[in-house]
Amino acid sequence: MALPSEAINIGDNGTAIHGSVQTDWLFPREDESIGTGTYNKKWLSNSYADFNLTSRYLDAGARVEFMKWPLPGFEPDFDGWGVPHIYVKGRFKGFELTLGDFYEQFGSGFILRTYEERSLGIDNSIRGARLKVNAVRGMRLTALGGLQRRYWDWSRHSQVYGADAEFSMQDYLKCLRESGTSWIIGASYVLKHESDEDIMVPGTDFRLNLPHNVSAFDLRTQFQKNNVSLLGEFAWKSQDPSFDNKYTYGKGTAVMLSASYSFKGMSALLQAKRSENFAFRSQRDVAGTSVFINNMPAFAYQHTYALASLYPYATQAAPGEWAFQGAFAYTFKRKTALGGRYGTKVKVNASYIRGLHHYGQTDGINGSPYGTDGSKTRFFEMGRQYYHDFNVQVEKRLTTGFQFTAMYMNQMYNKTVIEGHGGTIRSNIFVVDAKYKFDKRFTLRGEVQYLTTKQDEKDWAYGLLELSVAPYLMFSVSDMWNCGDKGTHYYMAGIAGNYKANRLMVSYGRTRAGFNCSGGVCRYVPASRGVQVAYSYNF
Repeated sequence: MALPSEAINIGDNGTAIHGSVQTDWLFPREDESIGTGTYNKKWLSNSYADFNLTSRYLDAGARVEFMKWPLPGFEPDFDGWGVPHIYVKGRFKGFELTLGDFYEQFGSGFILRTYEERSLGIDNSIRGARLKVNAVRGMRLTALGGLQRRYWDWSRHSQVYGADAEFSMQDYLKCLRESGTSWIIGASYVLKHESDEDIMVPGTDFRLNLPHNVSAFDLRTQFQKNNVSLLGEFAWKSQDPSFDNKYTYGKGTAVMLSASYSFKGMSALLQAKRSENFAFRSQRDVAGTSVFINNMPAFAYQHTYALASLYPYATQAAPGEWAFQGAFAYTFKRKTALGGRYGTKVKVNASYIRGLHHYGQTDGINGSPYGTDGSKTRFFEMGRQYYHDFNVQVEKRLTTGFQFTAMYMNQMYNKTVIEGHGGTIRSNIFVVDAKYKFDKRFTLRGEVQYLTTKQDEKDWAYGLLELSVAPYLMFSVSDMWNCGDKGTHYYMAGIAGNYKANRLMVSYGRTRAGFNCSGGVCRYVPASRGVQVAYSYNF
């Protein structure tokens, strides 16, 4: 949700009204050369309007949404309109009570993360009640319960309850305070209650005996002293047969270790995660991106360059994965051999993800895994490789007005695992991003990218030019060219304008079919051609 740029004050006691309006439109045109669909409407749109009232002791808000004819690629149940988000929140002396719709996250989100991500069509908020207690020094408590949103439905056949406690040990131990050390311990519990339903073993009359209650626990600890931070987290989930795990009855586990170090001009991060059978939804028979109670953090670098994000990784929560990530950044000082006149920043990122080694699959009825315990795994044994990404970026200013970023990336993408077909894609990607500032008003930015691979659609080239006229206008033209196979061009031209709290963008061109990802969650977006309009206003 967009943040307010300026609230409207309506009282001397701090009472204010703020909110935002966001609307995205597509006026589609059929284009057989890129495989666009047939549209029954002359325009498609996703629109939101948020209104919030804040005061010293009481907050309230509501959101109006209109997706009667949504943009391409959203799930069929996504379309509709109404007021799906409304809440009132009261707070007094360390106590905060919310009634209505809310978002919450426990720890890293292993067992609970509800959030909104409009580009993916995700809004898995909980409608019910939440109590937060921060009245005791060094202790934060949260308890909640309610129904989870699935587009325009809040199923009363499934409820989610949870509790979280977090303790700041430095508030209890003098030795930690004196040494400037922070040590946090947290524990969480989530319960999903879901009514029974008829899930049959394929090809038989056998009905699965489904658990009505599924429990999940999370333990975590975080230690920080000076420039060093360490995090460890473990989660466990009881039997939860669902569409995601082919209705098997194995338990789920997740463990993560993370270490980071930062100093002036340098930072480093190392992370490792193992998860198994940890897709956790409030409705067991649902596929796609909806009604996830939890979210497994992605350990793949989230690129913003067009060709670097052509093959994005989606977290494999249901079967499980071993994931490793490392990041290192260093700034060479000014007036040194490698720093030059303005300094040089180098960033190195690496992600490496493998599946688990599954063995000993219990034979089910008619060869179906339904109703079995699923396959077995050994903790440290790994299966086939899912993904890797190694990239190096160099950021350099050559003059007061000219700076550039250069990147090299090597990627392996197991399309069969991630998308269900297509084999393994190995690619090398090169990017140069340069910007020249003529004066206070005019800035020209350009990108040149190239992806080379022998698989899938072969090589791609991409170019972009952006002219900014501060503080109001920006013009852009771009083209993504499949130069290694079909020769298709995905061209785009646009203009964006800002005035006070208003932003309007109009563009025309083609969009390639592919996946839009954020945080390891992906949505398939079909190819399209037409006029795109985006408007937002914050108050």
